[in-house]
Amino acid sequence: MTTRTESAVRLVILLAIGTMAGAAAFTHVHDLSVAHGQPHWIGWANAVAVELMAIYLGLELRARRRAGRPVGLVALLLVAFALLSLAAQVAGAEPSVWGWIVAAVPSLAFLALVKVVLSNAPVTPPAVEPDQPTAHRTEEPELATAVEPVRPAEPAAVIPAALPPRVVQPNRPHVVGIIR
Repeated sequence: MTTRTESAVRLVILLAIGTMAGAAAFTHVHDLSVAHGQPHWIGWANAVAVELMAIYLGLELRARRRAGRPVGLVALLLVAFALLSLAAQVAGAEPSVWGWIVAAVPSLAFLALVKVVLSNAPVTPPAVEPDQPTAHRTEEPELATAVEPVRPAEPAAVIPAALPPRVVQPNRPHVVGIIR
């Protein structure tokens, strides 16, 4: 099987699982919302919010990790929405262990699918820094032929140590921030 064929098969499987698991998860959240007094359109709104928020948070988590930004709140929200989705699946199940397991399958499959797709990032080799020797480097370092003279630094501008306090009019409230 060629790489292109394998990729096509993987895409078809991904779309089939995503479609079926997503439809089941959306339906369970909708049905639970309606069973607890919400109108049908709000049931669908709840389903969209719960299920798509988990996907969005997975994307946001990935983007924040790439950027080196904190991920704590996003990860906590992802777990919360995943558990909310899972709870909606299990709430309508037959009250038995197998009933709960079978009801949880769409949500777990959907979340696993999102995790696998989002973690499938291309591997990039680490960049070689120029001052580190490498086995395949054939260039010889150039010898310095001319030395540039050191120029004296220009004096820095004098900045006052503290700015004078702003006077706040007594008839105006003091607001912290940009606008006063």
